Amino acid sequence: MPIATASTCVEDAVNSRRGDLVELSHAIHAEPELAFAEHRSCAKTKALVAERGFEISAVADLDTAFRAVFGGGPLVVGICAEYDALPGIGHACGHNIIAASAVGTALALADVADTLGLTVVLLGTPAEELGGGKALMLDAGAFDDIAATVMLHPGPIDIAAARSLALSEVTIGYTGRESHAAVAPYLGINAADAVTVTQVAIGLLRQQLVPGQMVHGIVTDGGQASNVIPAHAELRYTMRATNSESLRELESRMAGCFAAGAVATGCEHVVAETAPAYAELSPDPWLAEMVRAEMVRIGRSPVPAELEPTLPLGSTDMGNVTQVMPGIHPIVGIDAGGASIHQPEFTAAAVNASADAAVVEGAIMLARTVVALAESDVERSRVLEQWQRRAS
Repeated sequence: MPIATASTCVEDAVNSRRGDLVELSHAIHAEPELAFAEHRSCAKTKALVAERGFEISAVADLDTAFRAVFGGGPLVVGICAEYDALPGIGHACGHNIIAASAVGTALALADVADTLGLTVVLLGTPAEELGGGKALMLDAGAFDDIAATVMLHPGPIDIAAARSLALSEVTIGYTGRESHAAVAPYLGINAADAVTVTQVAIGLLRQQLVPGQMVHGIVTDGGQASNVIPAHAELRYTMRATNSESLRELESRMAGCFAAGAVATGCEHVVAETAPAYAELSPDPWLAEMVRAEMVRIGRSPVPAELEPTLPLGSTDMGNVTQVMPGIHPIVGIDAGGASIHQPEFTAAAVNASADAAVVEGAIMLARTVVALAESDVERSRVLEQWQRRAS
């Protein structure tokens, strides 16, 4: 009778926990929680690995972040679990699938950690949608001992070497002076007018944006009463670009638009970042090819490699991680009836049969990819040497 390989063992381990993993995915989906307030989702994500004997610790002062560690091998691999939802539409980005698949990956790798010389680190990473949990955790040292990090994300199609856009988000506050809108409007300084001028300037700028750059925003405060000249108004804008260098150039041009509203109306204005900037994803080529092979082996049809750079899937703070160490963030397709992420229809699809399959198959793909890394002398040495250079 043939001896089971480590790859077979991790696949069997995931399949044996299918019921628990699907239940976890549905439980997180049923109680959506927003950035930095994912207390129930965080606790649910920790429960299964705590039972398995993972040592769990907090990260800095982030209430809903954690590290769960198993094993003591020299190759330390991180698996990121996200579990925050979107305001109003719940888990329309499928973070319930991400968390459950990450737990499945960690549980499976725990079974072979001693054999492969692994330390398995499940990272609970809050506030991906807004807040940059991973960027904050990087700064807090939560990734310092990790040589490579993996995770997956659901979407409408399978993408092995998924890309993303660099992102920054700011609020722009304008301060003018109140006055009665009919009796003495000339005594007022209209902050809402500053918002209008700014939005017109941004609308005109869009024609000259470099390909790959984009901006989108909302008015968060436009005044409180129609008969009072508003002294306060606020915008929130997100800027994206293909890479961080292009993003910096876009930020500079947008700063001129923000200032234009203040200059035209006589208002004061303040621009403030809402969260750390997100870098673009830089998937590790070797790890991505392992994931691609796993997708094909399971029966999926990943997008051809030459098309992947043309299909950036929004922005993610996992980009910050992949700029520091080898990592992957593949997209695992689910049947959402033509809907894409951040649509209510995707929320509903995130607990259908295809979503449940993505939890299990995604965990298998990630676990087998880590096994391949651990068993390849060349690739294992490569990531460990990169970590040593980073740590020194």
